[in-house]
Amino acid sequence: MKLGLMLHLDENVEAKFADIESYGIPSCQLCCWNHSFFTDEYAEKVRNASARHHVEITAVWCGWDGPAVWDFHEGPLTLGIVPMDYRYDRMKQLKRGSDFAKKIGVTDLITHVGFLPENPKTTEYTSLVAALRDIAYYCKGNGQNFLFETGQETPITLKRTIEDVGTGNLGINLDPANLLLYGKANPCDAVDVFGEYVRNVHGKDGEYPTCGKYLGEEKRIGDGRANFPLLLAKLKEKGYDGPITIEREISGDQQIKDILYAKDYLTAIIEKL
Repeated sequence: MKLGLMLHLDENVEAKFADIESYGIPSCQLCCWNHSFFTDEYAEKVRNASARHHVEITAVWCGWDGPAVWDFHEGPLTLGIVPMDYRYDRMKQLKRGSDFAKKIGVTDLITHVGFLPENPKTTEYTSLVAALRDIAYYCKGNGQNFLFETGQETPITLKRTIEDVGTGNLGINLDPANLLLYGKANPCDAVDVFGEYVRNVHGKDGEYPTCGKYLGEEKRIGDGRANFPLLLAKLKEKGYDGPITIEREISGDQQIKDILYAKDYLTAIIEKL
């Protein structure tokens, strides 16, 4: 396993790759919500910065336009491609993300699909499966895998959806904190359910929700409920040897301190595996 860091694309992409190199972290996921960056010129900037600073890009995390409310009341109505009001436009945006990932030579595309329906015997579920199959085949045409970021669904619902889409190029970006923040699963138990599909992992920690409307609280890695020593050991048993991509969703000096702390914390665990 190797460490990575989330890199949010903006105009200062060169400086961001330089920062990751200075931290001694060898890989990154690119996260982009601004699709104006999906150009040939920007792709060349990204490729050059990656090579110059010796930072491998392991995946592209593709956002989408429109409302996004990260809670339990409005979230099911606004997040991902589950809501019909936004599905078609967001499908097109994910395909543009796939094309951009191809330009920079990246084979894994990630997003939050949304709150997957629990009941497979509904029109909502079957229409979503059809939409996901369309996106997955598009990614397959670009030589890519399409990855679900965990959190908004139970592990068994996610596994069933992957099986029902059935394109052979679907995987999981395991975010252990999200499974906790959304109250959906213990991350270690989730690996027992869908571990064979994990292709990338976020190094992020958090707590369960304390009320029925709002998500739980993200924490510095090691300060939440995610048992990373056990989690990484279980992933290794499943054959996982990919990146652990550090993500800390705060800003400022404390974010950098927590990133460097996470680097040392995860390195110590990985060296013992």
